[in-house]
Amino acid sequence: MYPSPWQGIVPKDLLNNIIMARMFTQMKGELMASLTEVVAYMMPRTCESPIPCEWVNIYTWCGLQYAKTFKTTGQMEAMVEVAPQQLSVYEMDLLKGLRIWIYEKRRKVLKESMKTSMPKLNGPSPNDQGKLFQED
Repeated sequence: MYPSPWQGIVPKDLLNNIIMARMFTQMKGELMASLTEVVAYMMPRTCESPIPCEWVNIYTWCGLQYAKTFKTTGQMEAMVEVAPQQLSVYEMDLLKGLRIWIYEKRRKVLKESMKTSMPKLNGPSPNDQGKLFQED
């Protein structure tokens, strides 16, 4: 998520749907963040200050796609009224750049956490095959 004091406003159902959205994105073969992740990332940012028109279009369009994917009726009605039906080529390029950036940041954080959470072994591994099969 966008680092902000507004991070707490992201609805739990949206956060819970990120894993499923990531699977949908991966099934399409896209090496980028899902549209659901884009909504979760941008939501706190929109509360801090006005954003440029193209980013409003991207944010609301992604929100509409989220509502269509996860069939949130109340949200769908609201999003249809404000979201563009399609994005311009320029807006799609901006969105693609953001999705790739979020994906890369997520992977970097995951790699770093894996490095720090891996146990460090001092000496030979307890599963050292050579020691298991030594003859006495």
